[in-house]
Amino acid sequence: MMRPLPRLLLSACATALLMGSPAMAQMAPALDRTLAPIPAPRDVPYPGTIAINMDATDIDRRIVSVRQTIPVAQPGPLILLYPEWIPGNHGPVGPVDDIAGLHITANGQALRWVRNTLNTNAFEVEVPAGVSQVEVAFKWLTPIDGSQGRVVITDEMLNIQWEKALLYPAGYYSRQITFKPTLRLPEGWQYGVALDTESFAGGLATFAPVTLEHLADSPVFAGAHYRQVDLDPGGRSPVRLNIVADEPEMLAASEAHIAQHRSLVQQADRLFGARHFNHYDFLVAVTDRLGGIGLEHHRSSENSVDPKYFTDPTGTLADRDLLGHEYTHSWNGKWRRPADQLVPNLNEPLQNSLLWVYEGQTQYWGLVLTARAGLMSKQQAIDVIANTAASFADIPGREWRAMQDTTNDPIIARRQAQPWPSYQRSEDYYREGALIWLDADTLIREQSRGRRSLDDFAKAFFGVQDGSWDPAPYTFGDVTETLDGVQTNDWSTFLRTRLDAVGPDATGPLGGIERGGYRLVWRETPNDYTKSLNAELGRNDFQYSLGLSTNAANRITAVRWGSLAFEAGLTSGWEIIAVNNRTASPTVIAEAITASKGNQTPIEMMLKRGEQFRTVSFAYHDGLRYPHLERIPGTPDRLGDIFSPRSR
Repeated sequence: MMRPLPRLLLSACATALLMGSPAMAQMAPALDRTLAPIPAPRDVPYPGTIAINMDATDIDRRIVSVRQTIPVAQPGPLILLYPEWIPGNHGPVGPVDDIAGLHITANGQALRWVRNTLNTNAFEVEVPAGVSQVEVAFKWLTPIDGSQGRVVITDEMLNIQWEKALLYPAGYYSRQITFKPTLRLPEGWQYGVALDTESFAGGLATFAPVTLEHLADSPVFAGAHYRQVDLDPGGRSPVRLNIVADEPEMLAASEAHIAQHRSLVQQADRLFGARHFNHYDFLVAVTDRLGGIGLEHHRSSENSVDPKYFTDPTGTLADRDLLGHEYTHSWNGKWRRPADQLVPNLNEPLQNSLLWVYEGQTQYWGLVLTARAGLMSKQQAIDVIANTAASFADIPGREWRAMQDTTNDPIIARRQAQPWPSYQRSEDYYREGALIWLDADTLIREQSRGRRSLDDFAKAFFGVQDGSWDPAPYTFGDVTETLDGVQTNDWSTFLRTRLDAVGPDATGPLGGIERGGYRLVWRETPNDYTKSLNAELGRNDFQYSLGLSTNAANRITAVRWGSLAFEAGLTSGWEIIAVNNRTASPTVIAEAITASKGNQTPIEMMLKRGEQFRTVSFAYHDGLRYPHLERIPGTPDRLGDIFSPRSR
């Protein structure tokens, strides 16, 4: 056990660091050299092109071998950075521990490297005089199973994320460093990528030179079972669906299903009115073996979907709006990018204060485009809104934490599972953010008497500078100014009131639902979307009655803060053994809740966790409760209009 430093010593250390006193020299790390300062990034070209060659043929051991040739202009300390702040992840999550066997040489001689002890993603080498380039070689030891991180290589496919397996020189903007990449794949494998291919022969793909900014934004999906589908035949710029699968039969897709994906592209064109890419490649892994992912890029997306995504599209609701969400990001988040996310390189900290636009509005448009394309029915989209409204109408965590603060979660929590998500709150800027944008959309429609909508904001904000794909930063003021240009309103107050709502009297942003022509109501059976989704995912939802959710094995997976289950002392991990002296099952639990409605009969539940057993009694008599949206008679069906396809 490490003993803490005395408070006086800590204070002296802090003062020495701040004042640069002689005591600071005594605190220097015990290394074989004095570390050079890491140079700040400059917006000037890096001299020369960095060659990066990846060999991904060691599929059995899940190892990728990497070699880089890095030009250098002068002798002295060279600091190489491993990417830390990964675009789309919104946090410092670069897995530097996945690289091993690092060797750096020049003119055939080994150069001893040392890791910076404050910035452990930085590696320093001393370049001798007369050296014009250094050679870097290492292994990317990708996770073998999910306990070690996300699996990116299986026997049938792989996902190359360049930023997980490269080093780059400090002191330059990412857009000013040019790479020349190659990738060697197993024999017979094909691939999809947003990079421009110069040649592909004998398993070796050679790509055109590209900046680090775009290389890190251009992952590869490759596999033994591969199919490419043109989603915009004869269109203004290629849009392709690149599919890899665990088994070849998983690549099958009906023409009707493909047509819905083509409609997604068409509806996005009608919404935004511009494209900010020269081509776009959906990268889709149909798998339960590769690690799950849904990550946006400017000219591509990384998505893994259920193995039945194409062969049983009606049975895979969980993935239904995934591609619509990621495609929207090409406009929102990648081209129009929050100003506090537009950092010089992959090791400069970014800020997330506008994620309720970046992710929240994308969540909204993803659902809208999915419904307009026919990948989801209008009623299913309305059911999604019902579920979201129920979640955030009175989420317990709003008592102490505003939704705005959840934009910091990717940095604070690193997207790890939480014991009490309803109280801690976890990245609520996605779904609650979508409710805010629904609120804004219906307000514009109401105030303009149907002449304008948030679609007009999309065209004004994202549909300009057609063909440009240099990132265009925006601020809070840019958002409110564009909204005001669509419909005059005090948009700053409108947004801040909802973003910063906190305290025991704060409520969720549900105004858009009633303005949309619906009201949130509770019924004893789930809506059709929820019923199908829960069956697909093997989960059971009693959170709005007893305050708990279970999986297919009757194990509690979540307990709502402040609920009856919470007050009974239950947590996730308890297994429900019996209910009212009957062997537990989802049906038995539901029947017990129903049987106690309107009377004084308690619900008796026996539970087990490890070697511990306990029995709890719930004095609950209000029956099963599930959210639905119900039409308000005599009002405009604005929600229905929002989810209807656009003809132009």
